[in-house]
Amino acid sequence: MPLTLYNTLTRRKEAFTPLVPNRVSMYVCGPTVYDFAHIGNARPVIVFDVLYRLLRLEYGADHVKYVRNITDVDDKINARAAERYPDLAPEAAIRKLTEETAAQFHTDIAALGVLEPDVEPRATDHIAEMGKLCDALVQKGHAYVAEGHVLFDVSSMADYGKLSNRSLEEMEAGARVEVAPYKKGAMDFVLWKPSKPGEPAWPSPCGIEGPGRPGWHIECSAMSEKHLGKVFDIHGGGIDLAFPHHENEIAQSRCAHGTPMMAQVWMHNGFLQVEGEKMSKSLGNFITINELLATNKFGSNQWHGRVVRLAMLGTHYRQPIDWTADKLLQARNTLWDIARMMHGNPADKSAPNPEVVAALSDDLNTPKAISILHGLMKSAVRNPDARDEFMATLELLGIYGGESVEDLNPGFEARKVDGARVRTLIAARLDARKRKDFKESDRIRDELSAMGVQLKDAKDPKTGEIVTTWEVRAAGTAEPRS
Repeated sequence: MPLTLYNTLTRRKEAFTPLVPNRVSMYVCGPTVYDFAHIGNARPVIVFDVLYRLLRLEYGADHVKYVRNITDVDDKINARAAERYPDLAPEAAIRKLTEETAAQFHTDIAALGVLEPDVEPRATDHIAEMGKLCDALVQKGHAYVAEGHVLFDVSSMADYGKLSNRSLEEMEAGARVEVAPYKKGAMDFVLWKPSKPGEPAWPSPCGIEGPGRPGWHIECSAMSEKHLGKVFDIHGGGIDLAFPHHENEIAQSRCAHGTPMMAQVWMHNGFLQVEGEKMSKSLGNFITINELLATNKFGSNQWHGRVVRLAMLGTHYRQPIDWTADKLLQARNTLWDIARMMHGNPADKSAPNPEVVAALSDDLNTPKAISILHGLMKSAVRNPDARDEFMATLELLGIYGGESVEDLNPGFEARKVDGARVRTLIAARLDARKRKDFKESDRIRDELSAMGVQLKDAKDPKTGEIVTTWEVRAAGTAEPRS
């Protein structure tokens, strides 16, 4: 099945063909390294890792170039560095903060089973390229210098707003920011600005006297051009970046180079909320990747990275995702089943299942791919010859790396639980509920609780029947539900 991807720019799914035959180029916006990455940041990392794996399968690893940047110059970085390291000189404090935060980011996402990108450029290593872009835009009449700033003149681009599907009039009417007096238009945005004392500083472009530093949007235009060229295949990121960041990237790059496009396909993953609410520190539901992996902050469990990954892939990347403890429990149950089946018997890798490949080739339909995977698991249990294909399919999705049941339930004391006994008691409890013998049902629940087993009942939306899942709160050697 040919690869089709939803293009935010055209608002439709399109068959993907590389600009250069058999060569694929992809750029994804990476983190601003001033704090721990939150679980919303994990979504594009995981989504575009699956796409990267699929492209490598289709075109060969040597024919795909994946670039994911690091932003290491930003107002938030400056403020956090001064707050955290007040005894260091500003430049040293900023360097220390960004190095430590980038290292933590790499550790956290490695636990999610993601492959490293082919190139991971840092903004501060591309200041010269940003300056050249500023010079080109001013020379071509798309930018202007005002009070030490270089600003992009939005009115100079006829189709500005095409990616986000907004007219300039709508954007100006909706703007709620105070317009600086040196701007020609309310929507004009900063390419370069003067540095204040204690901030990072470099020689300014466009004949400006005094040091300065780049704006946010210019960095991705500069880094993508250097590593992928003026026009490339795929640009990805969260939907929150579509406007203004990606819109402004397109404006800078197209106007500087005189090209009809910056990237031929623009892909955006949907928003994430937590237990039905927007994630925010004020609501107390702000969760970092590190907290999921290293503490029991969410759902009273410490979660393995592969569990987090599988739970994330259960929702189509373009749809909003409601991040719940139930999703993680279901993902862990599935991975427990896989671990029990594969443990001690690593399979030789072969080609992944073609139905799963076809599902992923249809705009990364990971929910369908995972549904097919459940059927493959049953086949692999019955037929050892199917194990190789099953293992290759797991690797394509990146959801299993040889972990044991104990590995997948980190942070708990080992405690033996008889899985067969648990399933027998759960069946007896469900039978008691059907007979409306709630006293017996409660007794069985108490017996299971004393064993360390916690139950969760939910109605199957298709059949209407009650389905019970279970977990061991204080164990790492329990079997998952059957």
